[in-house]
Amino acid sequence: MKPLFYISLGYLTLTLLAGCNHSNQLYQANPLYTFGTIVEISIWGVPEPTARQAVNAITADFETMHRTWHAWQPSALTELNQALAKGEARVITDRSLLSLIEQSKFFAKRSEGLFNPAIGQLIALWGFQSDEVPAGPPPTSEELAKWVRLAPSMEDVVIDQNRVSSSNPAVQLDFGAIAKGYAVDLAIDKLRQLGIQNAIVNAGGNLKAMGKKGDRPWSIGIRHPSGQGVLAHVEVSGEESVITSGCYERFREYQGVRYCHILDPRTGKPVTDLVSVTVIACSGSLADAASTALMVAGKQEWQRVANQMGVKLVMVVDDTRKVSMTPEMEERVVLIW
Repeated sequence: MKPLFYISLGYLTLTLLAGCNHSNQLYQANPLYTFGTIVEISIWGVPEPTARQAVNAITADFETMHRTWHAWQPSALTELNQALAKGEARVITDRSLLSLIEQSKFFAKRSEGLFNPAIGQLIALWGFQSDEVPAGPPPTSEELAKWVRLAPSMEDVVIDQNRVSSSNPAVQLDFGAIAKGYAVDLAIDKLRQLGIQNAIVNAGGNLKAMGKKGDRPWSIGIRHPSGQGVLAHVEVSGEESVITSGCYERFREYQGVRYCHILDPRTGKPVTDLVSVTVIACSGSLADAASTALMVAGKQEWQRVANQMGVKLVMVVDDTRKVSMTPEMEERVVLIW
């Protein structure tokens, strides 16, 4: 799963293409360092004071989410994980955290458990619950086999109104594979409440747009998995999220072997045969969860799992750099590499 709050722009960061320079119509806020990543906000068609006020509101929301959802620094989530490890139930007072758990249970079931935020112990075992790049040897086969036998999943998580418990003390929640998608959903909702109709919120490559850039759609670039240049671009209008999961910028290396941070809960090991998955969907939460699930599904199963999760706009890049897309995505994306 994608670790939450790693200090990075995120793999395959989605960037606004040419034409998004400052103008009297476009307000581009200074990049925000919050939520453990760089957040970029672009707003079209409102006076600058209105846009600035909206950005301030979004900044405050992201900082609150950071404090609440953090997977390894003291937070409401770490308090919940401590309770789950003891077999205790905990009352969740933060609605956003409860919603994250509810959505995670739903998407985990739809993905056959390939999206699995209950694997916090495994993420920590691989050294990815840290602000530092992991060093040293990876976990041993015996350590991974022991974790796999415990098989923590979102099915083990029980929600009774606002009380959360688990039948499996190995469950440790880490929402790195959905939190930023959910965060941009909330940010776009907040902007709409503030009267903004045209905007983009990009949280470390997890992007959601609404409306247009004047009389044109927003044009979004998808970075090449080599880290050099842009692989493709897509036009977005209305309300859509464009989210990519991949292995390029977040990994660990040992003795010349690179280990991706996206982990397969069935084996406890990093994914290997896909290097990136881009999903477009109306829901940022769905696009985020699905992009991780499809990375885990791999070359042979990604299309089936995409159908099962209800996502039609998908592009994958495999370990040979071959690009594959659903027919719906082929109609939208322009490859430029």
